[in-house]
Amino acid sequence: MIKTLTILLALFLLPTLVFAQDKFAVETKDNSLIFSKRDDGRVFYAYYGLKNNIPESLAMLREVYPCAGGDFVGEPALRVVHSDGNTSTLLLYQSHEIQKVDDNITEMRIHMKDAHYPFYVTLIFKAYYRENLIAASTELINRGEEPVTVYNYASQSLPVRANAYHMTQFHGRFFYEAEMVEEKLTPGIKILDSKLGVRAHQMRSPFFLLAPNQPVQENQGEVYGATFAWSGSFQFAFEVGGSEETWNDLGITMGVNPFAAQFALEPNTPFRTPEMLTVYSAEGTCKMSRDYHAWGRKYGMRDGDKPRSVLLNNWEATYFAFDHDKLVSLFQGAKDAGFELFLLDDGWFGNKHPRNDDTAGLGDWDYNRAKLPHGIAGLCREAERIGIPFGIWVEPEMVNPQSELFETHPDWIIHQPHRPLHLQRNQLILDLTNPEVKEFVYNVTADLLRKNPYISFIKWDTNRYITNGGSSYLPPEKQSELVWRYHKALYEILDRTAKEFPHVRMMLCSGGPGRIDYKALSYFHEFWPSDNTYPLRRIFMQWSFSHFFPSIAQAAHITTRGDTSIKFAFDVAMSCRLGMDVDLENTSEEDFEFIKSAIAEYKNIRDVVQLGVLYRLISPYDSPRCALMYVNDDKSRAILFVYQMEDDESGEKRVALKGLNPDAVYRIREINTASPVIAEREMTGAALMRGDKTFPLSQRATSMLVELTKQ
Repeated sequence: MIKTLTILLALFLLPTLVFAQDKFAVETKDNSLIFSKRDDGRVFYAYYGLKNNIPESLAMLREVYPCAGGDFVGEPALRVVHSDGNTSTLLLYQSHEIQKVDDNITEMRIHMKDAHYPFYVTLIFKAYYRENLIAASTELINRGEEPVTVYNYASQSLPVRANAYHMTQFHGRFFYEAEMVEEKLTPGIKILDSKLGVRAHQMRSPFFLLAPNQPVQENQGEVYGATFAWSGSFQFAFEVGGSEETWNDLGITMGVNPFAAQFALEPNTPFRTPEMLTVYSAEGTCKMSRDYHAWGRKYGMRDGDKPRSVLLNNWEATYFAFDHDKLVSLFQGAKDAGFELFLLDDGWFGNKHPRNDDTAGLGDWDYNRAKLPHGIAGLCREAERIGIPFGIWVEPEMVNPQSELFETHPDWIIHQPHRPLHLQRNQLILDLTNPEVKEFVYNVTADLLRKNPYISFIKWDTNRYITNGGSSYLPPEKQSELVWRYHKALYEILDRTAKEFPHVRMMLCSGGPGRIDYKALSYFHEFWPSDNTYPLRRIFMQWSFSHFFPSIAQAAHITTRGDTSIKFAFDVAMSCRLGMDVDLENTSEEDFEFIKSAIAEYKNIRDVVQLGVLYRLISPYDSPRCALMYVNDDKSRAILFVYQMEDDESGEKRVALKGLNPDAVYRIREINTASPVIAEREMTGAALMRGDKTFPLSQRATSMLVELTKQ
């Protein structure tokens, strides 16, 4: 039960902070976020950092929610045109309150109002104490009699004051996702954004790192991490020197991309922005990541405390070329190898326009009678008989022009009038702003699950972004609200699905990571990092995503892609949620026996890998080798992964481990191999963390998986 406290009582609950009435704060286990109210009623950030390192004198760093049209000349968080045409907004403090949600979550609301107009803004900061995470969002309310046009509506505008700023972005393209690039910010504005609408994260991920004064470091130094809980277009604006008074300060404005996205805020209709999730660390990115992982498993995803199943997917084994008998044979192979789930991918539907390739069938969600004469129900019966849980692929937001759905409802697509159809992957996007379309999309999955209750897993895909972004349902004056309304409808669909089918696990897929954020992930159990399963590329991707997302959220599959050994592929995939896309019928006996052994080994270490604490040891961006490890909560077990990515005979072979009990003795055992490189032995945690143990690898695409057990 939420208890609303008075300001005085709220300050009493923050015993480490002693403030006058014009200072107020929220805090986490390690950090404080402090605000200051000026005499004229304007509110500023005063501090964000370690709560045991607060300066005696706090400066006013930046207005907490800077508005366009007044005396602020930098990148605004809010830009509004009032009903009389006034383009300025002047927000003044009214009050603030702190609510104790539970023993871990505290929420502060700062209530502000325009100095003249009945236009209200509430800044919401939700602090997760143990995880050191602060979720910031903004609520706008127009209490006038006429609509107000809102053009910019950031979730947060965060200040940093330092001598230099080093920002790391995660960019890429299809097959080369989430590549980390660090740069030193210069005076002016650096913008990271997406205008893609749907599958909005395809080219640029909605998260970043910011290190003041020196480059980002793994285990020391200050760093701010930020990730946006929103699946649509976003914008992060980094402005160094927004005015003469702050010529070297950095302001970071973060939220929904305002490009062509204005809307009319109707009277007495609250509008709340998505949450911006920030973590500050004074001990480098590895500490920051551990906080994100702890938060993500508990609050950011479904069932984050439950280990994930080992999955076999038919996609790269068969693509579209399968039938009932072929799938049943894969069921048996999956069961024999030790897999715990079988996933039927694309190609199972469409009759008038059969889904035999990606040119037809999307939108027609009846099973293909030629391929599957016994239907999905028949596959479920066979899977249940064999004893393998069954999952299925859907892409309900999309439609092919070659489909009965498009022939019947050409007005259901996102499309501009008087323009030719523009296809990506031969498909178009259904307009979820239309309630009839929204209901259809919900029932694609709901009907499938109602008719086939044995289905226990859904892979939800999305394989294109918005072009020609128009809606035949929305009126002309609402066209700029398309992306916002689309995602609100999508979240309603996903929320209904999760509530009606709580036992069904769901994979978030978007042709790779086109929709990886904690708002989407709150309805899913995991995400698909990339369609590129080449192990040497996946090392980089998994390293990048691990900055914000725990290993239990990353689906990592072995395929035949690339030129590495099956052991190397397994060792890479086993550092996340293990799966496979391989035709087991055409696998050699030797490889099949290795697969069985590796799956059994993974099940033995799964709880440590999926639920343990991550320590990144050697970055693939800085070295021809990579190393990382997971440690369980009581430090009695740890799993070390070492990958050699390039030939290197002369490189350092020692690896300094992290997170162990220095006084304990650990048994070291190389696993997932019949020919261990290192012999079993015992060493103290202190010696292992000094780097006294060598892990000798020198050849490209070789690896080592090591279990450490407290004796």
